[in-house]
Amino acid sequence: MIGFLRFVGILNAAVWCGSAIFILAGLPAVFSPELKRLLTPAGTGFAAEAIIARYFVVQYVCGVIALAHLAAEWLYAGKPARRLDVGLVTVLLTLAVIGGAWAQPKMRDLHAVKYFGKTKTAQEQAAKTFALWHGISETVNLFVICGLVVYLLRVSASEEHARFGAFPKIRG
Repeated sequence: MIGFLRFVGILNAAVWCGSAIFILAGLPAVFSPELKRLLTPAGTGFAAEAIIARYFVVQYVCGVIALAHLAAEWLYAGKPARRLDVGLVTVLLTLAVIGGAWAQPKMRDLHAVKYFGKTKTAQEQAAKTFALWHGISETVNLFVICGLVVYLLRVSASEEHARFGAFPKIRG
């Protein structure tokens, strides 16, 4: 069972980290020249929003699984939960909730105004504000990736065990 717990922890951390890297490295493909020929500029933005919405769901699920994994290791394997691991997972999950529940809806509204605002001034202002929020979200995502890499390394690191058990004191 301990092997299964370890496998679940490593797999979850890898999926969580991989999804964050995909948003940074893979999502820009939505804005490639090939897709821009097929879709309008607003259409590519809406496609990216749909992907990002699913990204946050993955973040939530992986964060909850990570917390459950830490609890299961503590309860089942007797492995004490390290403060760094609990703190790291909590911060990463909190950032995901803030991003998905607060920042992403705000950016979605700005995106809609950017392309479909009533006045040209409103569209320009929304475009500037959207660019600022986009920069902030990408910066936070870089920090999240760094945190997830650290978490993946910590979950996948094997614990050092002594090769032999403690020797009884030789009395003579």
